[in-house]
Amino acid sequence: MKIAYITTGSTRNIHDWSGLNYHIAKALEKQGAEIEYIDNLSAKESFFDFIRRLFTRIVFHKYAPTDRTFSVAKQYAREIEKRLPADTDIVFSPGSLPVALLKTAKKKVFYTDATFAAMLNYYAGFDNLATYAIRTGNKLEKCALQNCDLIFYASDWAAKSAINDYSTDPKKVKVVPFGANMECSRTEADIKQIIKNKLNGQCNLLFCGVDWNRKGGEIAVQIAREIRNKNIPVHLDIVGPREHLELPDFAENHGFISKETTEGCEKLNELFTNAHFFLLPTRAECYGLVFCEAASFGLPGIATKTGGIPTIIKDNVTGMTFDLPASSMDYANYIMHLLGNPDEYENLSLSAFRDYKERLNWDVAGKTIINQLTIDNS
Repeated sequence: MKIAYITTGSTRNIHDWSGLNYHIAKALEKQGAEIEYIDNLSAKESFFDFIRRLFTRIVFHKYAPTDRTFSVAKQYAREIEKRLPADTDIVFSPGSLPVALLKTAKKKVFYTDATFAAMLNYYAGFDNLATYAIRTGNKLEKCALQNCDLIFYASDWAAKSAINDYSTDPKKVKVVPFGANMECSRTEADIKQIIKNKLNGQCNLLFCGVDWNRKGGEIAVQIAREIRNKNIPVHLDIVGPREHLELPDFAENHGFISKETTEGCEKLNELFTNAHFFLLPTRAECYGLVFCEAASFGLPGIATKTGGIPTIIKDNVTGMTFDLPASSMDYANYIMHLLGNPDEYENLSLSAFRDYKERLNWDVAGKTIINQLTIDNS
């Protein structure tokens, strides 16, 4: 199977879109697909769109995305059409915009974590948008959904939006969770030993997220403080924020750690191995790759019931999700209960690892996608 793999950014930059452009392509290659990379697409905002966006911002104090315009989508489509090999079987894009207006007889597919409608007033950059920008964004999203033969989403949340918000045929919408972007050769025996080493009365919490506010960093600190107030030794490791944080003595900010370096990978492995829980009380999350990575270490995920997270974390099976208004004490009580019940904690940890092996890795994602493409292309 020959796949033309379309990305606006680089497929070789492991930090681009959290490494998803890279890992999705490698997952397809591992299943025997022949990949032709058509990346680093170029498009410029039209003069009309620039003036309109500037006017809207100055006069109405509203915003408009620079990339979600018909002008940009047309430029992407024209470039793809020029670079598309004649012997391509399938055009595959980790994003809807490049294929929204693409004209080709080849099968067209995209794989992503959200729809435009789902992002509206949910993520920064998708709030306070001008009416015309919302209308254009929705039109382009609908064009992509109608133009493509098969659509993959990482979560049920995103898939439901495609079906409910854009009246997309449910038969061509598939849910395939993203995999962990960390190598894992651990076995269940390894996880059991890791768990055994951690049952020492200490509570180590791990928080990972560059966006401190959106990821609920202050809430994570408060959860750790609630546990400490119950005289349980607690330590909160923080990975991601580049800014200086005023933290209590039980919390440590390791800053941004790159997976591209040996030192970075070793440090992340150490932090995930030593943690008892992966804690991320995020306010908004399309998916949450890091929950998959935590599961590969047998770490129960503790998070909010928002966006695509409930597709990853199964309550009381691989972790727990809480409603957004939940208090820090609600989180703390759940964590302390598990710390006081070692057998229950071990079962939850092993269940998280098994879910990673069965569902939340790139081998499974790649096989599922290739199988669906084979069925759809037959």
